[in-house]
Amino acid sequence: MRNPEATKENILKKSGILFNTNGYKATSISDITDATGLTKGAIYRHFASKDDLEKETLAFMSEKLFLKLRAIVSSEKHAVKKLTAIFKFFESYITNPPLKGGCPLLNAAIESDDAHPVLRKEALKILTILRTSLITILQNGIDNKQIKADTDKAFFATLIIGALEGGIMMSKLEGNNTDICRITKHLQKQLDAIAL
Repeated sequence: MRNPEATKENILKKSGILFNTNGYKATSISDITDATGLTKGAIYRHFASKDDLEKETLAFMSEKLFLKLRAIVSSEKHAVKKLTAIFKFFESYITNPPLKGGCPLLNAAIESDDAHPVLRKEALKILTILRTSLITILQNGIDNKQIKADTDKAFFATLIIGALEGGIMMSKLEGNNTDICRITKHLQKQLDAIAL
């Protein structure tokens, strides 16, 4: 007897690799049937449309990424160390990517435009989760007198995300981790300036 949940997870895993490496638009349902060994009908029993599959796959990949990131962050007790751990996690993206194909948020954000509102909405949701998490770490740092009270949390969270995602993009294009290392070094200096 087949396990529908295991089948769905298999579809999400295989689709995630294809979407994250080849792109959402370039990946067809036929590519997914080839990768999974399932029929189109079997795919559509689990997902209402390709848009639905793309959205759920992005959420699935992001959750896997967030689980790894949460484990690293939760092992640290100090806000500055938590943020440093995040920098190091992203710094290792080029040499040791947690997901094949790179950052799912960055890849989806680049592809999602006004013609792809479902994917854009899911990418925005993931961005919001990431930003909120960073703001929470900063606020906890302020509350625990680890970070300066006048720190603009929203600004710093935006700076972190923009710098890290930009650094990943540049390093992927260059094929080395030079740019992301420069970015994390800069972010560490910025963090040191707001640390108590």
